[in-house]
Parts: sequence; C-alpha cells; structure tokens
Amino acid sequence: MIHVLVTGSKGQLGLELVGLESVFLNYQFFFTDKNQLDITKFKDVSTFILKNKIEVLINCAAYTNVDKAEDEPNLANEINHLAVRNLAEIAKKHQLKFIHISTDYVFDGNSNIPYTEKENTNPKNVYGITKLNGEKALLKVNPPNAVIIRTAWLYSSFGKNFVKTMLRLSEEKESISVVSDQIGTPTYANYLAKTILQMLPLMKSNGVQIYHYANDGKCTWFQFAEEIIKLSKNKCEVIPVSSSTFNSKAKRPNFSLLDTKKIQQEFDVKIPHWKDALAVCMEQLRTQAVKEN
Repeated sequence: MIHVLVTGSKGQLGLELVGLESVFLNYQFFFTDKNQLDITKFKDVSTFILKNKIEVLINCAAYTNVDKAEDEPNLANEINHLAVRNLAEIAKKHQLKFIHISTDYVFDGNSNIPYTEKENTNPKNVYGITKLNGEKALLKVNPPNAVIIRTAWLYSSFGKNFVKTMLRLSEEKESISVVSDQIGTPTYANYLAKTILQMLPLMKSNGVQIYHYANDGKCTWFQFAEEIIKLSKNKCEVIPVSSSTFNSKAKRPNFSLLDTKKIQQEFDVKIPHWKDALAVCMEQLRTQAVKEN
C-alpha cells in the first residue's frame, strides 16, 4: 500500500482524486486542505509526512482566481510559489515522488502552434507569474522523481468552473456573451486525475520533468460554451464577443494550446477529445442532479 498525500483536496482536481480512491486500491490517500495542513510551513508538513509514512506528494493546492490575484499578489505568491518551494525541499529531504500541477498561463499566447514543454515562458498576469515562479523553485531544488504537469481550462462536476457557470446562466438568461478570441483546450479534471495516478508507478527520473496535459482538439471559450449549451438542451443563444469587451483585470493569453505528445508517448496516455470529455462530465452532472432531487 503506497501512502499518498494530496494537498488542495477541496479543489476540482483534488475532489476528482477523492472520487478515485475506491478505484485505485493500491494507494492509501491522505487528503488535506489549507485548514488541515499549511503547506507553507516546512515543519508541519514534514511532521505530517513522517507520521503518516507518506511516499508520494500530489500538490493540487493553488491560488487560481486569475483576476483577484492582481489585487492579492503576495497571497498568490505565497501559495503558488513559496509553498511549492517548501514542498520541493520536503520531497527532496524525504525522497518522495512529487507531482505538482501548473498552468498554460505561464505562456504569453503569442504562438500560433501548440506549446511544447521546451517553449519559452512569458506570463502576462500575476497568476501566471506566481505559477511560473513555483515551477522555477521546484526546478532549482530539483528533487528526484518529480513532475510538473501544466494543464489548461480545467473543469469538473465538482467546484466552481466554466461549465457550471454556463449551465446556470443558460437557465437564467436568453443569451450569454462569451469570448471568442482566446484559443485553448478545455480539460476534464477527472481524466487528468486518472492520468496522474496511472503515471505514479512509472515515474523514474533524477530530477524534475515537465509535461503538458489537456484534452485533445482546440476551441475558443465561445465554442466551448456553445457545446455546453447544445449538450444541455437549454434554449439560450451564445453570442461571440471580443475579450476587450469584458475589461478583465488580468490579461489572458489569446492562444494557449498545449502540445501533449510527450506525456502520451512516455506514459502511454490516451487523451480523449474535449467534446467527448465534456459529454462524460455533463452526464456526471445529470446523474448528480438526479441523486440530489
């Protein structure tokens, strides 16, 4: 039985890992959030790891409110950067396998071809900067058997996300305006969670490796919204608009498509198309709604 600590377990990806506990029976999971374990405190985390004989650390904890990060850069930095450095040092000290989740927002969006793991980073907002600094800190400490997984446009049947927002708005309104000039790929957190747990036994490296994981295909937020509404059968018009219309605090990359060939080849990962993944999530949401009613 392999002992696995999951931080940030109340977020979308963390909750998907919680849901897989009954499937991956060779792992004993320890799920924590900020109220149970402060990942910025070296001593507290070390004590927890020794007490529970932790062998694997999966860091799903992050400050993810992109616009709010512009007003709270210190807090975003503490969670996305300093805490990651802390976990990297702990992973190295206790010889843990370490998986850390990062983001497509480390790129500036000026490319017109999918970003590989080797492309230059150049974040455009505080969130992206703090996440990149977390990556750099982990790479500098360089614990063995450590992985950074950059993902994009994450959604789930759990928590707050774009899919749930579109579903709610499409029930309340006759039309919704959605950005049509930002291109990427939605990622179903359930599939990423499964991939992480399948990767764990195969991880063997002398230092940190970077991988990209997002569902296959590409779309704009507008096209993503259209597909959500289509699958929901709600009678709501989706109107394409420019990102400048929303006047958001944080700048976002106009193109953040991730090249996922590396993770597919090295770990024999099969990645479904984003439309197929969305259909699975929507069915999950329908099942949940029936149970709740």
